[in-house]
Amino acid sequence: MRLTVVGCAGSFPGPSSAASCYLVQADDDAGRTWSVLLDLGSGALGPLQALLDPADVDAVALSHLHPDHMADLCGLYVYLKYRPDGRVRDPLPVHGPVGTERRLEEAYGTEAGERLTDQLAVRLWDPEAPVPVGPLTLTPVAVHHPVPAFGVRVEGPAEDDPARTVVLAYTGDTDACDGVVTLATGADLLLSEAAFVEGRDDAVRGIHLTGRRAGEAAAAGGARRLLLTHVPAWNAPDVATAEAREVYPGPVDAARPGMVVRL
Repeated sequence: MRLTVVGCAGSFPGPSSAASCYLVQADDDAGRTWSVLLDLGSGALGPLQALLDPADVDAVALSHLHPDHMADLCGLYVYLKYRPDGRVRDPLPVHGPVGTERRLEEAYGTEAGERLTDQLAVRLWDPEAPVPVGPLTLTPVAVHHPVPAFGVRVEGPAEDDPARTVVLAYTGDTDACDGVVTLATGADLLLSEAAFVEGRDDAVRGIHLTGRRAGEAAAAGGARRLLLTHVPAWNAPDVATAEAREVYPGPVDAARPGMVVRL
């Protein structure tokens, strides 16, 4: 299993990165590569095209319905519907919280009789029903954000030994909560947002993690590695990583566009 950072800017695209989008891929026993997107935020469809044909994506997993995590699904719908090569594929599975289909239609501005579900097959998250996508399994975990939100645990074959299972845990947007620790528990990589800064954003709770709170979750869950993301353009990533290192003894890094992590 491998992770490619498509976009990692927090809350809006930054000057050098699209908003949240993470490509997770794994090969099955027959050699077919399966591709899942964790979120598809504003600006992400552009750099995604440099990595693969978007029509080859097998599933999209939405953490929540804020634009910096789902807006470019509108562009993906256009790409799938109107591409002139005549390629036909089944509707792309899009897993998300309650309200996903309506949110997409509102964002796109559908005309009478037009349904995005002709191209995007919306399916609602159920924490009791993990989702298989080829050799990958996606399990949603509810987290703490102003709108319904989920982190996602992705289990799949290790790159160096397909018989071994590895775990990538993605927090989406959240403040500290039991769900984040659940995500981090036993994870080989915790991909955690860290949009807020200790001492500056202390009065704002229930929205985002700081680097320190992400580090605390990684330590509590015993995650083997921590990768911080969703850092807004007005924050320095090294501030978030320094906060995390104060409380988490494992490897800490900040996500960068194009970064590849092999698990």
